[in-house]
Amino acid sequence: MGDMQLWSVATAREWQARVGWQVGCNFTPSCAINQIEMWGSASFDLHCIERELDLAGSLGLNALRVYLHDLLWLDDAEGLLQRIDLLLAAAHRRGIRVMLVLFDSCWNETPHLGPQRAPLPGVHNSGWVQSPGPAVLADPSQHGRLQAYVEGVVGRFARDDRVLAWDIWNEPDNGPDVSLCDPASLAAKAALVLPLLNHAFGWARRQRPQQPLTSGVWLGDWSAPHRLSDLQATQVAQSDVISFHNYGDAADFARRITWLQAFDRPLLCTEFMARPTGSTFEAILPIALAQGVGAFCWGLVKGKTQTHLPWDSWNNPYLNGPDGPWFHDIFDADGTPHDEAEVALIRRLTGAGQASHQTAAA
Repeated sequence: MGDMQLWSVATAREWQARVGWQVGCNFTPSCAINQIEMWGSASFDLHCIERELDLAGSLGLNALRVYLHDLLWLDDAEGLLQRIDLLLAAAHRRGIRVMLVLFDSCWNETPHLGPQRAPLPGVHNSGWVQSPGPAVLADPSQHGRLQAYVEGVVGRFARDDRVLAWDIWNEPDNGPDVSLCDPASLAAKAALVLPLLNHAFGWARRQRPQQPLTSGVWLGDWSAPHRLSDLQATQVAQSDVISFHNYGDAADFARRITWLQAFDRPLLCTEFMARPTGSTFEAILPIALAQGVGAFCWGLVKGKTQTHLPWDSWNNPYLNGPDGPWFHDIFDADGTPHDEAEVALIRRLTGAGQASHQTAAA
């Protein structure tokens, strides 16, 4: 494993056999509004992280998907690496591997270091920031520092079995109007990102990681290669294992798995679970388990990201909380489950964590 080429299908299948069925969550601790607050030297809260990883472990989860940010490297590269190591160690003690996300095109376009703003009342993920923002994407003079960031982080952990995979770029053709998915603005964003996406895969691959590289498709129809956008075609062609996002119901989830199985590589659904859309644990996890598809829900503990609120709260804030079930997240800040039956289902499917922990710790 770990040459400078795309993995063979056989190598990808060997990896899949070694790590087993991956079931986990997208993790931002409740004490952080975004990636920068999670990882910043002054705001990194290992006690909060450990407490919430205990909750993940209690569900039998064996994987986390965690976002980094390029500005953190610019600010304090060695400090960032040390804090990543602390999180990896905390997760490993609970039998959990970590997928690290390097870049992200979602939500706010002007990230900055230092103290982050307070959550906007009633708004989903109101402080989340893109990495890098559009101004950096459009400025070739800053691309060298992005290369240093990718090479530095991947290089440090390229042989670390606590790292599950590298997610090179989250929803690279997305933008601030996530809930609107305006075709013209998404196409313009994709054109800006595409060259850097290619470069980023290359920068990571040159570090010869033992873990697979991926970037997940999320929008549109993937039922045939000619239906993919140029950016999606690049994501799929460059990915050692295929990842995707899906917030649809069971039928939609199953249909998209069938589409992506045509690429003959292991599949990871790196985002799912939005209760009002029909993307529930009850609907999705049994299919994922039966098909051997890794599954990462969005959210773990309700907190400063406020992702228990719907996406449309960006346009219509929910000042009194959601009208019905939470949108994302599993536990309240004190560790109380949002839905006891849901938690029982997850524990049953993971074997209450025992088998999962043994697999990840092997």
